[in-house]
Amino acid sequence: MTGASAEDVAAVFREERGRLLAALVRRFGDLDLAEEVTSEAVEAALVRWPADGVPPKPGAWLMTTARRRAVDRLRRDKAYAARLALLQVEADRAAPAAGGGELPDERLQLFFTCAHPALNADDRVALTLRCLAGLATPQVARAFLVPEATMAKRIVRAKKKIREARVPFRAPDPEELPARLPGVLQVIYSIFTEGYAASAGPDLQRPGLAEEAIRLARILRRLLPAEREVAGLLGLMLLIHARRDARTGPDGTPILLDEQDRSRWDRTMIEEGLRLVPVALTGGPPGPYGVQAAIAALHDEAADVATTDWPQIVALYDVLLALAPSPIVELNRAVAVALRDGPEAGLALLDALAGEPRLRGYAPYPAARGDLLRRLGRLPGAAAAYREALAWAGTEPERAHLRRRLADLTCPFTVPAPRAGENTLDQKPADLI
Repeated sequence: MTGASAEDVAAVFREERGRLLAALVRRFGDLDLAEEVTSEAVEAALVRWPADGVPPKPGAWLMTTARRRAVDRLRRDKAYAARLALLQVEADRAAPAAGGGELPDERLQLFFTCAHPALNADDRVALTLRCLAGLATPQVARAFLVPEATMAKRIVRAKKKIREARVPFRAPDPEELPARLPGVLQVIYSIFTEGYAASAGPDLQRPGLAEEAIRLARILRRLLPAEREVAGLLGLMLLIHARRDARTGPDGTPILLDEQDRSRWDRTMIEEGLRLVPVALTGGPPGPYGVQAAIAALHDEAADVATTDWPQIVALYDVLLALAPSPIVELNRAVAVALRDGPEAGLALLDALAGEPRLRGYAPYPAARGDLLRRLGRLPGAAAAYREALAWAGTEPERAHLRRRLADLTCPFTVPAPRAGENTLDQKPADLI
């Protein structure tokens, strides 16, 4: 058996970690213990596998090693003696089934534990990245641009809340699933959103986070193949992430949808996303993610912005507003109306949102107004809107883009006349399209 590299071990660990951690949590009822022995099992693999090679059933090897470490810890720790007796840990019950089969219920329980409504939104995302995505605490902290100590406290708080609220480590019963699944999907989408369009920092995109969210959605899709909104979320993220290479220029600044080189879009990813849209939209009333995926599909199927089916996109936003009303949806609908009916119509809708407190501090709103005012030739108003967006923008590429827009306003020859089908905004996916 040839030796295995650290990269080989990392690849196996990435694939097996969720199953392993979930199974250990289920057996021992202690998330901290499960994480510790999972790490110890991987450390043992890093010592053994380079010499011996990856075993035929690496998941079973890791499980056996981690389970033994957990039992040893519990036996040594008098405080856990009573718990060990109650758990009645049995080797044959704790080990994976012969053949190293899937453990769908156990991984599903971990999804729902991390996204339990007893936790606040930030803690849900942090715990999901820590447990399901396998990011270390410093990596989670970097992902959301907070100090490591702050993120460590957040993760500890989430685990404490799970213990104190006695959150069960189990998948919800079928009758509970409709109420609980949206929280899980929102956590995954929040991770994707931060990856697709960062809230702050030097880069517009953070592809690693977006790809991690897609990986988690793929797992959830395998576990819940009949849930149409899971298909909708995965399709939506694939259709949006397919444009990643065309969204920024060499200097990292945004390239808006009407200026993107669509030959750089990932056609394989688009085709996969397109296949999921009918799954999400058939068999019952559509859900919000399915509708958003349909909107993304219309963008990705079009040859250019001018030939995009804007009437259909506006109609889909109308459906989305009925399903999940929010000022962000209204903002995106206004942009679509501007592309269907002209900038004056879109601007009227945007101005009607001026008093919406949830848009206060949200840079895409004044940026969209600035683009429409610029196209209407109202340069002082456009400049004021761009300056407002500049004050609110979170990333340096966004600020550079807005500074360029402001500079362009000083030369009337750079202000194009409105043209049918011209896009005004390429927004964060959580804010739709």
